[in-house]
Amino acid sequence: MREDILRQRYYNKNEKGQIIEDWAGLCNRVANSLAETKKEKQDFYEVLLNCLFLPNSPTLMNAGKNNMSYSACFVLPVEDSIENIFEAIKETALIHKSGGGTGFDFSRLRPAGDIVSTTKGVASGPCSFIQVFNAATDVIKQGSTRRGANMGLLRVNHPDIMEFINMKKQEGHLANFNISIAITDTFMKALEQDGEIPLVFNDRTYRIIKAKEIWDAIIEDAWRNGEPGVIFIDEVNRHNTLPHLGEITSTNPCGEQPLLPYEACVLGSVNLARHIKNEQIDWTLLESTVKTGIRMLDNIIDIQAYPLPEIEKMHKANRKIGLGVMGWADMLLLLKIRYDSEEALILAEKVMAFIEEASVEESGELAKRKGTFQTWKGSVWEEKGIPIRNATTTTIAPTGTLSIIAECSSGIEPVFAWETIQKRPVGEHRVVHPIYKTFKDAGKSIPEYFVTASEIAPEWHIKMQAAFQKHTHNAVSKTINLPNSATKEDVEKAFRLAHSLCCKGITVYRDGSRMEQVISSTQKTQQTQEPQQTQEEELRTVEEAKRIRVKTSEGNVYVIITHREATPLEVFIHSPVESKYAEIYEAFARVLSTSLRHKIPLKSLLEQLEKANTKFGSIVSPVYAVLRAFRMLGMNGYGDCPECGNSLIAEEGCLKCFSCGYSKC
Repeated sequence: MREDILRQRYYNKNEKGQIIEDWAGLCNRVANSLAETKKEKQDFYEVLLNCLFLPNSPTLMNAGKNNMSYSACFVLPVEDSIENIFEAIKETALIHKSGGGTGFDFSRLRPAGDIVSTTKGVASGPCSFIQVFNAATDVIKQGSTRRGANMGLLRVNHPDIMEFINMKKQEGHLANFNISIAITDTFMKALEQDGEIPLVFNDRTYRIIKAKEIWDAIIEDAWRNGEPGVIFIDEVNRHNTLPHLGEITSTNPCGEQPLLPYEACVLGSVNLARHIKNEQIDWTLLESTVKTGIRMLDNIIDIQAYPLPEIEKMHKANRKIGLGVMGWADMLLLLKIRYDSEEALILAEKVMAFIEEASVEESGELAKRKGTFQTWKGSVWEEKGIPIRNATTTTIAPTGTLSIIAECSSGIEPVFAWETIQKRPVGEHRVVHPIYKTFKDAGKSIPEYFVTASEIAPEWHIKMQAAFQKHTHNAVSKTINLPNSATKEDVEKAFRLAHSLCCKGITVYRDGSRMEQVISSTQKTQQTQEPQQTQEEELRTVEEAKRIRVKTSEGNVYVIITHREATPLEVFIHSPVESKYAEIYEAFARVLSTSLRHKIPLKSLLEQLEKANTKFGSIVSPVYAVLRAFRMLGMNGYGDCPECGNSLIAEEGCLKCFSCGYSKC
């Protein structure tokens, strides 16, 4: 899997698309591009080659290429005017093209229904415009290797907060966005006192609402499918090292990097698992790796190209970098320490405090040689009397792909499962954890300190996040994995504990709560397949059928539905001669027939087709033709009206709402 990903996305290719480098070649390319001296080149090459430290993916992909950005994290301002909104969309496109991800605070946009003073028109509201950003992202392929990612935030007291919370209730909607709620201290105090908060925009109160009503809506959707997440925005600003430049209102797509408007941050991660020697931490090697990583990240700021001049100005003025860790769970396994233990929490603080101290020390050495960052005066560092090269030095980032390259566990997450199926842009892979495999191949019994994410109680996940956060300048990317059986009360307890332990944010995910899941346990898959086995319905020699003619832009499509007592059992589709969709029609007929004969409810099947059709909105597609055929027989997935919430009824080949007149044709 590692080599597949490297070949597909990271190794350089020639004009014919042929790969022209291997791992050593990539490391040499990156080291050559980033180093200022021969000594640095050798240091950089060795930490990369041995996977002791890796910078973020844009650096590994783009180093040595002209006019490319090596940073992954950006935040753009979104102001309350059409001109600014579409300027931000243009800037987003340029960032995504360069390989970065973007964060936005939509709280400055007036609520839906407000009168626009300049045109006397009605404002669409932030929830409408976020969909425009999402659509723009959808058509941009990042650097030909990565699809764009965004973070959308809205303050908890914005008048449109309830609509925003529910934006991702339907799976697949806003696929290019993570969304989070910016929670304030005022809100949490009102929640504790079962009080109310005003929903305000531009000092005008639109509504008074119980804090618990908002809170319960957040919990409900987070339990349902993992979103929205929560950013404790006042906690973030309590640790803002540049308060003289303004308040932080947004983060990068995964939430670990709070940034001011037009700021960027370049990230990298130390592989903790490679710093164990003879079942002990090699502190000398760890210090050396951290300091090498800091120099590498700082050099990137001056070498890389920038997608926007405003970003270049801010990044070079503040010089934020974020060195973090991966392989934490592996380090614990190698030290024979259970993840959910006090011993692990104590070690987490010790390791991250050591890394923070070494990073600040090296940034201080760089400041002696090259000068402090430009905006040092007025910063928290000036108040502390610490000359430093970088406004921040530490961040715990997600390391999904980096950890595969480094062959270690991701970030500070526990091991998800010992054997997993992982769905990646380069394909689906079965992965066995290497330390577990060593025990298994040797025929050893698995020790009690081998625990996976689902075996760890939620509070231990949060305690671990809090332990690392104590010694991290920016924030910590950590998903609180919950079993499928977790309740909404479990989610609420997790959110409240995260707040009480001074985490800067929290994201939960209940296993199996989404149809599409990047990583799943092979053990779970094997366990859940058995109950789903159904006996196939045998077709008689003679069955009744109905033929439906559907007019399409290519001509008539004939859908033949075999049924028994109004229950469909088989589907045949005859597409027009030389139809460009012939293969798709054939595939639909086969999949639907197999599903129906195995007693999968037609309603469930058609609901999924409806979701696909709703997402892309095409009335000339095979999906639409099949749906229309079933509707014309009065067989459909029905569903609820998107306008008023009442039931949709099939009539004249369309889904209609008799309450408000909505029609889906």
